[in-house]
Amino acid sequence: MATLNYLEKFSLKNKIAFVTGACGLLGAEITRALASAGAFTVLMDINNSAGKRLESELKKNGCQAVYEYFDITALQDIDVCCAALKAKYGSMDIMVNCAYPRTEDWANPVENLSCDSWRKNIDMHLNGAAWLSRSVALIMKKQGGGSLINIASIYGVVGNDFTVYEGTSMTGPMAYAAIKGGIVNLTRYMASYFGAFNVRVNVVCPGGIYNNQEPVFVQKYSKKTPLKRMGRPEEVATTVLFLASDAASYITGATIMVDGGWTAI
Repeated sequence: MATLNYLEKFSLKNKIAFVTGACGLLGAEITRALASAGAFTVLMDINNSAGKRLESELKKNGCQAVYEYFDITALQDIDVCCAALKAKYGSMDIMVNCAYPRTEDWANPVENLSCDSWRKNIDMHLNGAAWLSRSVALIMKKQGGGSLINIASIYGVVGNDFTVYEGTSMTGPMAYAAIKGGIVNLTRYMASYFGAFNVRVNVVCPGGIYNNQEPVFVQKYSKKTPLKRMGRPEEVATTVLFLASDAASYITGATIMVDGGWTAI
């Protein structure tokens, strides 16, 4: 019997990967994961200085990476930008939709939420994610396949537990639930529609990721989670890496929870 090297399934050598929101908390770690696995990785973000720094870091570590300015909120430009990126780099094998655009009043409680803010956040985040997914999936269909990975949240799958915010200045924004829930079901739609063209579409739903939040929130959140802690960015990144690779070649339309068991109880 022939020897099977399963580790090769996880390699992204000779793949071209793109990450929107590449300079964010999760985006930067996802970018590092894809690049370290051998993908030529295109960092798509609006933060020029951070993008150049991350590009330099990756290159110093022997990875192939390049920064490209990209604004996911400019919906009218997405089709043209994606076509140009595909033409420039030759292929669009992997796309990770990790951009997290939001307004300054994003976290206002329901009582103080304005209609204008609601509309802006839905348009920037949900509509941006949807239109990018459509544009990329059409490119992948034409080229014969690809892996599109969206980033959502536990709160796109279950309702908020507002008790973890008690005693803090934090809350769970109303628009966030609508946006992330929309991205989860958008992923199912895209997987169903484009599966026949060898385009895999999956969504990763992280739980709370530690980012120097208020100590009382960290304590409350960790207590409720079966693993008794918040997540780390690299734990989301490795899940994305798996979905991007040929190791996940028969996985599409999946909602992968990376939440320490939060949604299990």
